[in-house]
Amino acid sequence: MARRHEDRQPGQRFARGGKPARPTRPKTDRAGAPRRSQRRAQGLVVTPAVAPGTGTGDGRVRLNHFLAMSGVCSRRAADGLIAGGRVEVNGELVRELGTRVDPQHDDVRFDGNRVQPEKPVYVLFNKPPGVVCTNARHEQKKRVVDFLPQVRGRLFTVGRLDLDSEGLILVTNDGSFALAMTHPRFGVPKVYSVLVRGRIEQRDLGKARGGVWLAEGPTTGMQVRVERAGKERTMLKVTLREGKNREIRRVFAKLGYPVIDLKRIRIGDLNLHGLKPGAWRFLQLHEVQRLRELASAGTAPGPAQEELE
Repeated sequence: MARRHEDRQPGQRFARGGKPARPTRPKTDRAGAPRRSQRRAQGLVVTPAVAPGTGTGDGRVRLNHFLAMSGVCSRRAADGLIAGGRVEVNGELVRELGTRVDPQHDDVRFDGNRVQPEKPVYVLFNKPPGVVCTNARHEQKKRVVDFLPQVRGRLFTVGRLDLDSEGLILVTNDGSFALAMTHPRFGVPKVYSVLVRGRIEQRDLGKARGGVWLAEGPTTGMQVRVERAGKERTMLKVTLREGKNREIRRVFAKLGYPVIDLKRIRIGDLNLHGLKPGAWRFLQLHEVQRLRELASAGTAPGPAQEELE
């Protein structure tokens, strides 16, 4: 069973204290879209630049990455195809795993068939409870990808929200982008609205912030702010920069405060504005770039972190 997760660029300016300064946002209208942008019925279709680390200055990318972006298979499976002698580049059999190709000009063939790269797709989806993040064909429950029949190509969720959780989740066909959004070393902040049972004590808030030992090891801690406290329930706002399996639910359950409701309300600068449960939209170019900047900065604080300080 697949694991479920809760979850200096050149010329970059730095603010006092050595922290990267936040880049200036392009002007937007009231809906948050760039002025004079052209939209299609389902949203804005964008073609972002190649993610950092996937290519070189001459535009060449690793062959396994090219095969993955073309929808043939995953990058790991692509290495097996290359080593097995099933991939040709410009008429020559290639077995070297580090081979790089030019996506625009090289003729890449798998089992004799020409391979064409897919156009990168980046979608923001508001997941309702009861929907699963798997792509398994025989899954009986409603899947995230089932809400996107208009979007062609191989899609997968960036990280996971468990069955009972709801809120924002990214959907893409770009594996490098997905890695940058989910791997702890990149630290892209994700904010959750969490309702727990019981009136939470300060000492337990301190434990959650400092880290709690789970079966696979200690958590790195989370930012927690009490939004509303009652005798029987406490509303929290929680920020995570890592994505252990069901981390928020497990941490608060271990501290004695079972989670009643959990909703992801922000990923980096992205929020729920204008998206009803089950609705989605394409990310705009500046939104994809901003997420990549956050991932490149690593520990650079975004609005999500500032809200809790």
